[in-house]
Amino acid sequence: MIWRVMQPLRDAELGASTFFASPLPHDVCGSNGLPLTPNSIKILGRFQILKTITHPRLCQYVDITRGKHERLVIVAEHYEKSLKDFLMQGKAVSPEKVLQVAYEVLEGLEFMNKHGMVHRALSPNNVLLDCVGKVKLAKFGLYHMTDHGADVDFPIGYPSYLPPEVIAQGCFYSSNPSIIEAPLPSGPKTDVWSLGVLLFELCAERQILQNIDISERMKFIINLGCMDDIITVLAEEHGCLDTIKELPENVQALLRKCLTFLPSKRPTPAELLGDSVFESISCQYTPYQSPVRLFAAAPRCAHLQLPEDISELCKDDGENYLAERAIDEVYHLWCLAGGDLEKELTNQEIIQSKPPICTLPRFILEDGESFGQGRDRSFLLDDTTVTLSLNQLKNRLKDVAGETYYPLLEDEQSSLPQSYSSNELSATITLPLIIRERDTEYQLTRIVLFDRLLKAYPYKKNQVWKEARVDIPPLLRGLAWAALLGVEGDIRSKYDGIDKDTPIPTDRQIEVDIPRCHQYDELLSSPQGHIKFRRVLKAWVVSHPDLVYWQGLDSLCAPFLYLNFSNEALAYACMSAFIPKYLYNFFLKDNSHVIQEYLTVFSQMIAFHDPELSNHLNEIGFIPDLYAIPWFLTMFTHVFPLHKIFHLWDTLLLGNSSFPFCIGVAILQQLRDRLLANGFNECILLFSDLPEIDIERCVRESINLFCWTPKSATYCQHAQPNKPASDSNSFGKTPSYYSSEYQDLTKTDLSREPLKLSELKAEVSPRISVEDLIDLCELSGPAYFKTPVKRARTGKPKILAVDIRSLEDFSRGHIPGSINIPYSSTFGAEGELLQCPVTSTLAGYRFRVIVILSSIMKNATTFATHLLKVNFPRVCVLDGGMNKMKSTGLLTVPSPQI
Repeated sequence: MIWRVMQPLRDAELGASTFFASPLPHDVCGSNGLPLTPNSIKILGRFQILKTITHPRLCQYVDITRGKHERLVIVAEHYEKSLKDFLMQGKAVSPEKVLQVAYEVLEGLEFMNKHGMVHRALSPNNVLLDCVGKVKLAKFGLYHMTDHGADVDFPIGYPSYLPPEVIAQGCFYSSNPSIIEAPLPSGPKTDVWSLGVLLFELCAERQILQNIDISERMKFIINLGCMDDIITVLAEEHGCLDTIKELPENVQALLRKCLTFLPSKRPTPAELLGDSVFESISCQYTPYQSPVRLFAAAPRCAHLQLPEDISELCKDDGENYLAERAIDEVYHLWCLAGGDLEKELTNQEIIQSKPPICTLPRFILEDGESFGQGRDRSFLLDDTTVTLSLNQLKNRLKDVAGETYYPLLEDEQSSLPQSYSSNELSATITLPLIIRERDTEYQLTRIVLFDRLLKAYPYKKNQVWKEARVDIPPLLRGLAWAALLGVEGDIRSKYDGIDKDTPIPTDRQIEVDIPRCHQYDELLSSPQGHIKFRRVLKAWVVSHPDLVYWQGLDSLCAPFLYLNFSNEALAYACMSAFIPKYLYNFFLKDNSHVIQEYLTVFSQMIAFHDPELSNHLNEIGFIPDLYAIPWFLTMFTHVFPLHKIFHLWDTLLLGNSSFPFCIGVAILQQLRDRLLANGFNECILLFSDLPEIDIERCVRESINLFCWTPKSATYCQHAQPNKPASDSNSFGKTPSYYSSEYQDLTKTDLSREPLKLSELKAEVSPRISVEDLIDLCELSGPAYFKTPVKRARTGKPKILAVDIRSLEDFSRGHIPGSINIPYSSTFGAEGELLQCPVTSTLAGYRFRVIVILSSIMKNATTFATHLLKVNFPRVCVLDGGMNKMKSTGLLTVPSPQI
């Protein structure tokens, strides 16, 4: 059941190559007034699609890194053996082998052409051979990623193998201001000529046209155009006419068709594949079927086949389990184990540093005399590929048991990942997240486990949630987020069916916002990033006609686009699932009532968890409207860089729509000392340039705040409609503290009632529902809060019900365990304070959630407001009061004292 695009490593190696992009002048800006995008970033953006192109005849691209001075380093699948070895040895190649090489090269070329690409750099050293002698085309993406050579100062391709029409066009360099227009890009037929030259060399048992001057090469090519039989001319020129004449007729016919001088008469790779010259061998090859992706309409097991001999699955390959992992996994682990691309290239003298005095620029005097350096040859293409040694990684993983690579998924007993095989790895889970993400053995364990779980998605959806509570491996974060958001089905067809091209009024605003959105990131700042940004945002706007584009939607899109850069459909699907869950109706044309309700509930959450801070901020007039709207409208993506958002959202996606309130309070608590010490102006300045926030601490404290917050305290009238309990996310029998079960329950008569916005703003403490109170007091059925944090430090239940009715009413029936502090003994007829209940009665209950109960809601809110003023935390009011509680039949009458 294939679901990822990367091939297994198996007998391949990782190879690294490098080149420079063309430098741009520093004092030139684009039409929008912004600095020009460096060519290296343009190349980096175009490269990403190459990682998704997988075919048995193509070397898999893995990664690209950008270094100093526009240097780019490419990592790809690599093999040491190539067709160049045959030519260097001068050995005869059988006609059958020639046809095999031709057919397999054409298979790779045809697949590239379907993706709108041509090789253009076909040569013997770029036609690699795997361990069984099958063709693997290397460097096939160089022409595409460099925009047909426009972004580099060297030609793409080898003159000896380029067709006449390409030689006639000449070269183009983007850094040469004298050349305005680039030559037309090459088409698929270019590679057919290159293949013909390559096959001719195999048949002639030597390399041709290698040492001819380019002008001589041009004359020779022009002369060839006047000939009827180019093959005979080439053979006579290089003294191998007899060898060529002895070839089978189908091989000679193949060479003639490849080396057709006029492009209009030359066949394409697809046409040549179906030609009769391959009639004898085409039956040996089965058409390649692209792997079914994780989110698609077709079953992922549709093409699953078991070998006739089942023992083939159990062959021992020397216990090289790492070779069966995807090539991008191996590279990711290689980097974690200390791999350094530039160091590897420096050791092989591919990268050579120069003393500063040798890098002075060239300058010209008034008399025309020039001084300084000539053209730096290092900026030309070095075709060398350096093999990356995996020995360091293998030594690091030598003590990892084989069972780690094949974890069992049916064990529901352990609360830790089931694949742990040693105490050392089990202890890693207690380390900070940033350390765990850099631990090679730990990441191997997590990647393998998540890989298995995601292959079984949605069947193993609950276990994905369970493991995500531990952490999410960065390599699989994009797919894991999609699983947590419940993305399913044929997302590609839905996305492709959305009109993303017709102009709409929002286009202008999108164009303005994109160049300002997370542009510190190389990927998102690339032209390809801007194009994808525009398409995904426009798709969302078009597909949600009842909603509108608000500034901030671009920031919200950024994490999903970054993680799914080459899969716009998945980025769109994730964003479309995220917004209704956490930002329901935030993007209405008139969203003022939604925003105001949200900010009011946030104010109540601040008062609930930190009344001292709440009192101070209210006193100086620093209300959430002044700073929190960008927080919640973008779910913090506008204020934090992407690497922090990833860790924050790893936890956010496990929670319900109320979790962002807790994140906001946790941020304020990190800034607490500075906020308490400053006035309004200083606070405004503080939030205009938000100080560094410890995200791991923020996440940890957010979870703790969420645990202490009754689920109905964050009720929003304009939140997403409740889901049936059967549809909510669960973790087995015991609901998680993140679980959607806390919020997404069916509304009952005991649920919270909606309030007018003016009434909600008048109350400083949140309300909780009767059903919430029943659960917290454990009056009937199992409680939701079973974890130790749900109890006070003394071990007593965390909740305290304070009944402020008269003693007479209290005696007629009250909640078991509640205490009575009559409102009339605390406040006078005019609402003046008579005595402070904190000093008299509640001083010993600071570690509890205090629920104020009354038959008169005004009295309850007044009592709660007073507790807030004296900095008493975790105070809330029972919605509907004792009148709604009486209908439950759970009130008790105290026994008479003897």
